[in-house]
Amino acid sequence: MHEFIRITRALSDLSRLRMLMALANGELCVCQLTEFSGLAASTVSKHMSILREAGLVEARKDSRWVYYRLPGDTVSPLIWRALQFVREHLTADTLVAADAVRIAELLREKGGSMCQSSTTSCIIDKQDAELKTA
Repeated sequence: MHEFIRITRALSDLSRLRMLMALANGELCVCQLTEFSGLAASTVSKHMSILREAGLVEARKDSRWVYYRLPGDTVSPLIWRALQFVREHLTADTLVAADAVRIAELLREKGGSMCQSSTTSCIIDKQDAELKTA
């Protein structure tokens, strides 16, 4: 029951759904999520922390940057079904499609990476402190 509640709460926010769908095409850094969404880095980190705690995304730290991706095949059946439900119902959404175009444009403009040239810091903040020890 607790897993179900964490998942449904995590999915109850438009920004988190957009970020989750943005990860459908691969791993993205906090910088990339910040730039495409127009949200502050701290807000993106908070949203991603909620998604991670629900098991809907995984994170890895690389130097100063935190990268997020959809989880692998070892997730619980409930998480797998939730992710499948989101993909099935939001893939054709106009906002999600516009986000995908925006991310592709940003990656193309920045040569595939926004992180090292971005003014947005991807340094781990308090929300992601536990990744330091992972």
